[in-house]
Amino acid sequence: MTEIDAKIDALVPAWLHLPDIAELFDIEVTRVRQLVKEGQLIAVRRGENRALQVPAAFIDGGKVVKGLAGTLTLLRDDGWTDEEMLEWLFTSDPTLPGTPAQALSENRGTEVKRRAQALAV
Repeated sequence: MTEIDAKIDALVPAWLHLPDIAELFDIEVTRVRQLVKEGQLIAVRRGENRALQVPAAFIDGGKVVKGLAGTLTLLRDDGWTDEEMLEWLFTSDPTLPGTPAQALSENRGTEVKRRAQALAV
């Protein structure tokens, strides 16, 4: 759980507070915090009150976007920081097309994971 700079903050189109995610998932907010701690989600401190928030693109209805946790694990295992992962996930890639975060939400996780593995080489 880190604070992010303005450049990365501007890349992410929308954010959700942890209590909002808990409501969407129909779970306690402590369980959402556990998902962050386990590395299944990235939460950063942002906004006026520095509240923990998660990119809205990481949430698909009542669950974490398919393939996100595996992608985050691949990048973390290669030593990436939360900021670096957010920047990569939300930077447009014309060869994808779109951003890796968009590709994950469109069920193109295999290609995103392949690219994440290639970055680790």
